Amino acid sequence: MNHVIAPWTEAEEPVYRSDFAMGEHSARHLRRILRLYLKGWGLMCVADAAELAFTELIANVVRHVPGRRCQTFIFRLPGGVGVRVEVADGCPEVPRVVEGGVLDEGGRGLVLVDAVTDKWGVEVRRDGGGKTVWFECLAAASGVGSATPPARPAPRP
Repeated sequence: MNHVIAPWTEAEEPVYRSDFAMGEHSARHLRRILRLYLKGWGLMCVADAAELAFTELIANVVRHVPGRRCQTFIFRLPGGVGVRVEVADGCPEVPRVVEGGVLDEGGRGLVLVDAVTDKWGVEVRRDGGGKTVWFECLAAASGVGSATPPARPAPRP
């Protein structure tokens, strides 16, 4: 089982948090949850990018993390200017950006994350027992939306 990772201190409390083993359909379900919160926060302008990046992080867990167990966190950034998503797992192997060949079937996930998000990174646990991969999508950077705080989201699904 994963250890709890303290939430990023500059963001609001995570609105959504899960801790379970991922399967082949997990990304689809988590995308729906993310979209519900983005809609409630008035951040649909970042939905496509955030959903794609979230899918890639979950795919990395399914492919590379023994037991496929992870924690996911969804945060609304202060002032409602965007969203931060974190995926934490107990695997010490740090993901690498790899630009695959033209005929390769995989290996481009973090290249996509880099292309569609405003910021992303990897934080390794001090004890070496895992890491958190995170990204942020900002409404202002997409050219749509406003920096005014949106309404609170609807109740959790």
